[in-house]
Amino acid sequence: MNYLSVENIAKSYGERVLFENISFGISKDQKIAFVAKNGTGKTTLLNIIAGDESADTGQVIFRKGIKTAYLSQKDDLDLSLTIEQTIFNSGNEILNIIEQYEAAINNPEDENAYQEAFELMELNNAWDFETQYKQILSKLKLNNLNKKVSALSGGQKKRLSLAVILLNKPDLLILDEPTNHLDLEMIEWLENYLIKEKITLFMVTHDRYFLERVCTEIIELDQGKLYRYKGNYSYFLQKKEERIAIEQTTVEKAKNLYKKELDWMRRQPKARTTKSKSRIDDFYEIEEQAHKRRNDHQVQLEINMERLGSKIVELHHITKAYDENKLFNNFDYVFKRGERIGIIGKNGTGKSTFLNVITGSIPVDAGKVVIGDTVKFGYYTQSGIHINKGQKVIEVIREYGEYIPLTKGRKISAGQLLERFLFDRKKQHDFVEKLSGGELKRLFLCTVLIQNPNFLILDEPTNDLDIVTLQVLEDFLLDFPGNLLVVSHDRYFMDKIVDHLFIFEGDGIISGFPGNYSDYRVYEDSKPSSAKEIIKKEDTRKADPKKGQLSYLEKREFGKLEKDIANLEKKKITIEDKFVNNEIEAEKINETSLKLEEIIRELEEKEERWLELSMKVE
Repeated sequence: MNYLSVENIAKSYGERVLFENISFGISKDQKIAFVAKNGTGKTTLLNIIAGDESADTGQVIFRKGIKTAYLSQKDDLDLSLTIEQTIFNSGNEILNIIEQYEAAINNPEDENAYQEAFELMELNNAWDFETQYKQILSKLKLNNLNKKVSALSGGQKKRLSLAVILLNKPDLLILDEPTNHLDLEMIEWLENYLIKEKITLFMVTHDRYFLERVCTEIIELDQGKLYRYKGNYSYFLQKKEERIAIEQTTVEKAKNLYKKELDWMRRQPKARTTKSKSRIDDFYEIEEQAHKRRNDHQVQLEINMERLGSKIVELHHITKAYDENKLFNNFDYVFKRGERIGIIGKNGTGKSTFLNVITGSIPVDAGKVVIGDTVKFGYYTQSGIHINKGQKVIEVIREYGEYIPLTKGRKISAGQLLERFLFDRKKQHDFVEKLSGGELKRLFLCTVLIQNPNFLILDEPTNDLDIVTLQVLEDFLLDFPGNLLVVSHDRYFMDKIVDHLFIFEGDGIISGFPGNYSDYRVYEDSKPSSAKEIIKKEDTRKADPKKGQLSYLEKREFGKLEKDIANLEKKKITIEDKFVNNEIEAEKINETSLKLEEIIRELEEKEERWLELSMKVE
């Protein structure tokens, strides 16, 4: 069943053409990712589909009667409402029934109103929906329902927008970078939710693990053309590589033929026959194909790094708190030369504050931070780059000098450096305010790296960067000989570049782990499960399950469930590891993805039943 058809749409801003003659369709139950470089119009395309922008030509046709929801980069929330009011004002009929029941409970003297509300809850199965509604808010850390939207941070507003969309259960869900502003725990929950739910999905994301596990199809906009891949991210990478190899072979053949035809053209007399005119027309087609070249410039990051001495950074019993919120307490660490450390933890546990303490932007409450004499920080912050009004891209870089030193005594101009960061000569003279979000991030990254740092500190560097830039940045960081300290919720990125973790656990506790993120997840998942580790569903409306002993059959079932859950967890980890290590054959990727999805679904069902039985013996 076709939900959406995009027919020959085009969009330009002045002379800048984003895309032309784009056509594709989205059918029921498809989970599609849209992949393209920064600045090629990913967000613009989503806005056109959602009706927030208009295309220059073409049309978007929706199937009659389908419900669509769009999570955009911009929040459209009423600042005067509370979190709870925002949820209940979203037009969801079942939420209105729950609200009516809440009001009836608060007025117990009106028995008729209570009975009517209770019957509506039963008729619409609203008990389960209420449980899900509370679980979604809890998972997205939106626990203070009376908090005003105006008092929320940017990340909290994005999570509230996501909660409203998920609760309204649209037929077609359109997501623009849904993992931004989510911590790792939230991302993994959202992953599992979207895998489990029967929902049609079209999204833009740079999170490659998210692409791998959620999407079953990828549409790529490359060099102005659309390509569809019926598989997940691993399949896409393989097939794209094959496609480019075929294209390069075709161009090489055309070049050889072009040389022969060029020689023939030069030898032709002025008076030509009809037959030769046909060959001339063919020649111009061959010429066009022979001169076709991919615009795949790679960001060549070979910046010269200043020498690091023996003393790097020493943290002696550092403590930092804001009122009652203790971020880190009495923390000690001495950085060694060349360490590559990733920082993970829930939002609000002090990760960015920790980076600001190390760089001296924020003072500690107690303890001491000692910086070695040779240390030169390069600090990429979430706040982004400060731009003067009317400033051009080239002018931003020239603030750091006309020439930039490279390795082996070489140097390049500011303009050449920008070209290596995928800003062509024309783009260099654009006003910075015309850049896309991803291009701004890339420019900021450039200004950090050209200062020859030997200790790189990156706070969420992957947000808004396209996959091509991420891959090149990862390659650079793997070769970077200095120290690296990075906060990121991009698990793929973290797995590739760090070999040690600081885990911010909250309440001032920072623990260390010798390995990358996947190593840490395997370690955590291998711990024995307990009733406390399984999230309990709270349903205050229904009667509590009966307490007491389990029957003989229930005891047997309970014991078997524990074994089944452990076995399913092992199977899940084994398959996920194969995806991470690219150990799955291309033709088996779809089959293995479906198998993983089935395991996750079965695991959740067994955990729910285990919880149900465990509550009887509390």
